[in-house]
Amino acid sequence: MSRSASVSAIAAAVNAGASATLEVERSLAAASADRLNAVIRVHRERALAAARVVDQRVKAGERLPLAGVPLAVKDNLCVLGVETTACSKILKGYVAPYTATAVARLERAGAVVVASTNMDEFAMGSSNETSALGPVKNPLDEGRIPGGSSGGSAAAVAGGIVPLALGSDTGGSIRQPAALCGCVGLKPTYGMISRYGLIAFGSSLDQIGPLATSVADCAAALAVMAGADERDSTCAVRDHGDLAAIAGDPRDARDAKGLRIGYVAAHAQGLQPAVAARLEAAKDALARAGATLVPVELPNERYAIAVYYVLATGEASSNLSRFDGVRFGHRAKDPQSLQELYARSRGEGFGAEVKRRIMLGTYVLSSGYYDAYYKKAQQVRRLICDDYARVFSQCDALLGPTSPTTAFARGEKLSDPLQMYLSDIFTIATNLAGVPGISVPFGADERGLAIGLQVQAAQWAEPTLLRVARTLEALAPAAAVGVR
Repeated sequence: MSRSASVSAIAAAVNAGASATLEVERSLAAASADRLNAVIRVHRERALAAARVVDQRVKAGERLPLAGVPLAVKDNLCVLGVETTACSKILKGYVAPYTATAVARLERAGAVVVASTNMDEFAMGSSNETSALGPVKNPLDEGRIPGGSSGGSAAAVAGGIVPLALGSDTGGSIRQPAALCGCVGLKPTYGMISRYGLIAFGSSLDQIGPLATSVADCAAALAVMAGADERDSTCAVRDHGDLAAIAGDPRDARDAKGLRIGYVAAHAQGLQPAVAARLEAAKDALARAGATLVPVELPNERYAIAVYYVLATGEASSNLSRFDGVRFGHRAKDPQSLQELYARSRGEGFGAEVKRRIMLGTYVLSSGYYDAYYKKAQQVRRLICDDYARVFSQCDALLGPTSPTTAFARGEKLSDPLQMYLSDIFTIATNLAGVPGISVPFGADERGLAIGLQVQAAQWAEPTLLRVARTLEALAPAAAVGVR
């Protein structure tokens, strides 16, 4: 598996006079030759025009933090003039009239959008098998899933197509595919990055984040994207500090002295043996590097999946009501009534998993059931938030598995939605609590399949999160991973 040059290396070279256009050409060639179905659209002319602008800006004396860095964007993020469909038939042909704030900030910093990446339809899935454009293959073993819903972005980074990609994370959709493909995936604190231009799934849970080959590269992207946006009222107004400098600190990253790292003993139960072994190895390595390991409890975490699939489906039912065959997207031919137009357009346009979640969400929001399900789920969500607040009063960060297993075979869990939902058992609570989480590669199983470990921290504690993640990355064994 070939890797792209790092984000920092590309930016340094272009700022020093290397050609952004040449760097983008290399990524465009890799995207065009993609055999993983990770890339669904290559934006050659747009990318080359943008690269030439970057070269001109650097030549004029500007120093751009992401100069010439090729960027792939998940298909639920709007890019001006680019077809944006959330990998659903219902949005086929929809061309975005504006660019999402997160993407626009990366472009202003010198990054160049080269491609759109595959995803589970409307970000609903854990394996990237619900896409209307076909499943994505894991670059480590093409017979296995890459994780979801940002599987295309993770596969594009791990497969060496781009050094940086964007995903969205509603219940683990950045971190889980990063773990299964062997790259770094970061979900920031809710409200740190503007959601303007993101096709919404669950508005109180969705957060945009980067995927890259290192913690420092994710931090460099986060530093550019973070910050208030007047077009998104959920985006916080606060100073986030120099995040890129924190992750790129030249001091020995293996020094964990002074860090208090929490862990939940119950997380070791039910793990694939190789994942459990890597988790224990990480705890031992951190302890040897000077960290203090602190056992903690998240007593209400066991309700997280139930809470998530009430709240997320309720929000999805509301958000997806706009796709009705009238305003944009797919429209059924020759309907005999307005009701038939709605029913047929949505029936033809949405896939099975999206329909399942819309129906669940409509049910929990309906009269007579709202108090029993949606309101109760919000109350338990508050308890989960309180659990995290107690944990982070005892420790700096929380260490655990990202996924209970390594990548499984395509089709293995498609017929059992509950088993598929359990793939996100360790990532969902992060979104419910709004705290940041990052998945860092930490070795592989006996088949060479990547294992990722998750670090979580308190809300707005990204500097601490990045320090711990960088330390974990430095302590990780050389991963015996490669294309099979």
